[in-house]
Amino acid sequence: MVNHYSYNIFFDFIDSYLPKGFIGINDADPIMQKLNLLMEENDQFITVSNLAEIRYLYASEGIRRMLGIDPAQINPGHFTQIIHPEDEDKLGWARTQIFKLEKEIFMDKKGSGIMAYSFKLRNPVGAYNNFLIQDYLFFSPIPYKVVFLVQIYSNIDWYKIRKQKFNRYLGRDLSRFRFPDEELLNMGSGFSDREMEILKLIESGLGSKEIADKLFLSVHTVNTHRRNILEKSGKAQISDLIYELMEKGVL
Repeated sequence: MVNHYSYNIFFDFIDSYLPKGFIGINDADPIMQKLNLLMEENDQFITVSNLAEIRYLYASEGIRRMLGIDPAQINPGHFTQIIHPEDEDKLGWARTQIFKLEKEIFMDKKGSGIMAYSFKLRNPVGAYNNFLIQDYLFFSPIPYKVVFLVQIYSNIDWYKIRKQKFNRYLGRDLSRFRFPDEELLNMGSGFSDREMEILKLIESGLGSKEIADKLFLSVHTVNTHRRNILEKSGKAQISDLIYELMEKGVL
């Protein structure tokens, strides 16, 4: 059963360990004991990275239990190895957007940004679980000028079993950095994985017949997806929707 707790505890975590650049985090500290307990109860773990150096500074013990990764040995290549093959493009999108947002924030020398997206990741027994990854990027002048990335990974099998929408968000709305209840997860793009895949192929210049051949679908099925996409979006032209999604960083 999920325990909808306040994400203010993550800001307390940041305030406590930012002065030392998130080095020397002690899991025996009261704030870490409380945070780790909440994350364990809710199938979550946290990582902290220095984006300038593309280096993980910390990963909570939950990453070992949930993904089989030693927290002390974590590196970006681990996720390339355990992501579901169908989600490899999403991983590429996420990494590209993280560094675009990092550059914007660093140039401003202030502020923060939020990202959220869903992946299927392989657990220690070889099965795949659905995860929501919530990214909080922020500029800090201490202990040196850099953009830090705090990532919260949440197992959302309880949601994805019943819903098949692909959650994706990029922006500055801090109200979205909160516990992933059903209301938050419903704030995703509203499109299924297949619909997002078709939108990406349309954006790349492919027509319905080419998309059908590439995805091993009938042209009728592709055109049905296109109609459903327009109906969901309320747009008259799919090009208008693609432009809007690209502006938001969703596509």
